[in-house]
Amino acid sequence: MIRLKCLINGKNKSLSEERTKIVNRLEKRILKTSSVIAQGNILAAPLISEDLIGIIVIKRDKNSPPFERFDEEALMTLVEQAIIGIRNLELYEEQEKIVFGSIKSLVTLLDTRVPQEYTHSPYFSRLVTAIGNEMHLDDKQIQSLKYASLLHDTGKVDIPPEILTKTTKLTSREYDIIKKHPLKGAEILRPLQVLKPVIPIIMHHHEKFDGTGYPSRLKKGQIPEGARIMAVADAFEAMVYGRPYRERKDIASAIKEIKKKSGSQFDPRVVEAFLKVIKKINTKVYLKQKTR
Repeated sequence: MIRLKCLINGKNKSLSEERTKIVNRLEKRILKTSSVIAQGNILAAPLISEDLIGIIVIKRDKNSPPFERFDEEALMTLVEQAIIGIRNLELYEEQEKIVFGSIKSLVTLLDTRVPQEYTHSPYFSRLVTAIGNEMHLDDKQIQSLKYASLLHDTGKVDIPPEILTKTTKLTSREYDIIKKHPLKGAEILRPLQVLKPVIPIIMHHHEKFDGTGYPSRLKKGQIPEGARIMAVADAFEAMVYGRPYRERKDIASAIKEIKKKSGSQFDPRVVEAFLKVIKKINTKVYLKQKTR
């Protein structure tokens, strides 16, 4: 039997949800000596990564032979691998914090540049990731969807305010400028290598399933899956949340419109997942959003 006991250490608090206190003599001895200890049918070793962060304790049945030198060496190999894994997790978590901090800064910048009427509700990211989960996307894909949901309109910072705030019908020239925002967003974010998986979602979230969208007129499976998901969520929010140039729709009408355009504007699989998600979430939150 192998037992891993993590120390209560604020510095490494994120490594484990469950923490246990050090209470028995063997563990206290390991804390004091920071060395491997073999004691009858028990073999224990400290996990040290800059500081002591945990203890690995291995127990054998009482009738089993005592641990030998070979067992100690094998445990030390295990300890080294465990420390590498823990260190990698710490570095990954730190990178995640840096990336998310950068994203929040970009979103804040976007909010100061893009009129409030063009921003999404606080629930948009949840809707996008919920659809992704319903479609059984893996953790990395869900993470990319989450980042894309926060940054997909980054390119709008380059659109003149008089076009972005226009309440009447856009001219063909103005619409051509609007259609450039996915490419501009990808251009702005491309230097951030960590966001590389997010770029295709942002670039193609205005493509249509039948190939009539922009900027590349991709169709069906040519459109990245994340972008197909984003397209449905984006259209739903644009309808129920409203835009300066478009009246708000009630939730039932918006859902009806999504269904109507399944197979033409939207991927039917995504629409199916969306319809399942929309039954589970509290859609009343959209009714509480700002009125025009």
